[in-house]
Amino acid sequence: MTSLLTIPQTDLHVHPLCLGGNVFGWSADEAQSFEVLDAYVAAGGNFIDTADVYSEWKPGNAGGDSETILGKWMKNRGNRSQIIIATKVAKFSKRPGLSAVNIRSAARDSLHRLQTDYIDLYYAHEDDEKVSLEETNQAFNELVTDGKVRYLGASNFAANRLRESIEVSKAHGFAQYVTIQNQYNLLAREEYESEMVPTLLELGISNQPFFGLARGFLTGKYREGVVVDSVRAGGVSDYQNERGWKTVAALEKIATDHEVSISAIALAWLRAQSTVCAPIASARTVEQLNEIVTVVNLSSEEIAQLSAITA
Repeated sequence: MTSLLTIPQTDLHVHPLCLGGNVFGWSADEAQSFEVLDAYVAAGGNFIDTADVYSEWKPGNAGGDSETILGKWMKNRGNRSQIIIATKVAKFSKRPGLSAVNIRSAARDSLHRLQTDYIDLYYAHEDDEKVSLEETNQAFNELVTDGKVRYLGASNFAANRLRESIEVSKAHGFAQYVTIQNQYNLLAREEYESEMVPTLLELGISNQPFFGLARGFLTGKYREGVVVDSVRAGGVSDYQNERGWKTVAALEKIATDHEVSISAIALAWLRAQSTVCAPIASARTVEQLNEIVTVVNLSSEEIAQLSAITA
């Protein structure tokens, strides 16, 4: 059984893979989503990430689709107390921004869709400079005080704004952001490592990075000259270059040595980084889930090799 990790500054004990819920209600229908969720739990998983905006972008969807599927699944399986649920507010067109009124309304809606009375980890999905940090942070603090939210996180924040927000919360005695969710992977490193890493190390908080597999590029399914039929295929063009192909080749060799998937190695590199706790990756099928849920410990030489290729 895979050992659980503790998110710093919390008592949340989570599987080393946070299962992304962005595909639920998008590329995976309800039945497929249930199959993936069941397989994840069977593999020891307990940490699922979603957002109120998932998957508003799909024609015919109303938003909140992923949360609704998760709520139905948890009720059907009777496992809410065993699952760590993270969701987010700010990007949903029907509940935009981080005003106090919107945070309260969005949290109420998310709780209803998830069919639960508490959220384990509630993220500001993006910064909102139109609203004062005092207003935003007080609203989040009230959710924590009321027992509707256990812990707070910030997603897509710049390092300086994260620091400023935490300072405001400290000054007012509010609950603070205790984790972040920003993009980070082998092929997207420079901005995060130069600006965010020093801040997180100083603050003692961790990142649960999204796009840990570079929108699927680091699964190895993208190859030179090969056309991939995927709803995400258009998002990997920036990686289809010499650096990207070299990275996939290096991942493939290490994966062969460990007898695991390329995805598992890419996620293992992320976990080896000082500010990362549990990277996020999604799966629309059980087969894809099996590729990402295996936890691998890389040698220092393997970590250094991959880091050198993508530096």
